[in-house]
Amino acid sequence: MQRVIFDFDIVSPYAYLAFERLPSALDGLSHHVEYRPLLFAGLLKHWGNTAPVDVPPKKAWLFRQCAWIAERDGVAFRPPVPHPFNPLALLRLLVASVPAGQQPNRRAVELAMRHVWAGDGGDPNDAVALQALAGAIAPVRDPASPEVKAELQARTAQAAAAGVFGVPSFRLDDGQLFWGQDGLEMLVDVMRRQAAVSSDA
Repeated sequence: MQRVIFDFDIVSPYAYLAFERLPSALDGLSHHVEYRPLLFAGLLKHWGNTAPVDVPPKKAWLFRQCAWIAERDGVAFRPPVPHPFNPLALLRLLVASVPAGQQPNRRAVELAMRHVWAGDGGDPNDAVALQALAGAIAPVRDPASPEVKAELQARTAQAAAAGVFGVPSFRLDDGQLFWGQDGLEMLVDVMRRQAAVSSDA
């Protein structure tokens, strides 16, 4: 069974689209996905990069392209207002959804992703909506605790140390990294080749 590490920030529409497509893309491959939330802003700071939405023409293209991908894939896509928004509360909620050192399950990530990208298009940090989301996810730790805040920072630093520079990213245990929603095809191709080699051995 091949492990796929899925590095993401809830703020990224491409991460949402990749998340929704991942099960069908990996269908037929023996695999296990680890969902690892991190802070995209921390990656940008680490590598000295600028967020795509900070460049107005790029932001316009980004949302135009994401709407096209969502329509192609049959995925609901209702971008939130405002965007960008501060994703910290959502990321900490996901980290707090499991005991320290464990990874959130797909259901928790799905709830958070769809809260942002398939909801009513409102503010993801609306207090009432956030409370409802927290009730659905049912965290086992306090999302506002120093422990959870530190863990999110550590996750981001660990991903950067492993070479992750953007979201979404996909990593295999041999160190290969695949970046972006459009990196899924390459990931699947490599995994199929590796599986074929293993079956021939």
